[in-house]
Order: sequence, then C-alpha cells, then structure tokens
Amino acid sequence: MLTWGQLGLHKKPMALLNVNHFYDTLLTFMGNMVDQGFLKHENLKMILAEENIQTLLEAMKTYSAPKTVKWIDKKST
Repeated sequence: MLTWGQLGLHKKPMALLNVNHFYDTLLTFMGNMVDQGFLKHENLKMILAEENIQTLLEAMKTYSAPKTVKWIDKKST
C-alpha cells in the first residue's frame, strides 16, 4: 500500500496501531531505510503510527496525501 501511495495510485491514509510498541522495530527499520537512501522521508511520513486508537483515527481523518512525482513516465518506456 505504501508503494501505491508513493506512485499516487491512492490517497488514503496508511496506519499502524502501535499497541505496546509492537511496531517500533518496523518503524526503526523504516527510519534506517530513509537514512540509507532507500526511502524518502516524505514517504515515511505517509505511514501514521499511534498507540492510541482515538489519536490514530483523528490522524487518519485529517490525513492529506503528499503530491507525488512519478519516477518513470509512461512516455519514456
């Protein structure tokens, strides 16, 4: 789903309910991906992660997808 969001195929929020910090390791890994240049920071910000369901639902309601620039143009293939 993150890739689809990166490509602009959807503008829906992607969310992780991080109960008891279950997804902390995944989020750290994705932070490393940004540090190593495998993922853009603005794409990492597309993933909403909260411990509280109400906070997460509010973040999903107010989510605004970033404008994406496609790396590959159909005309060039």
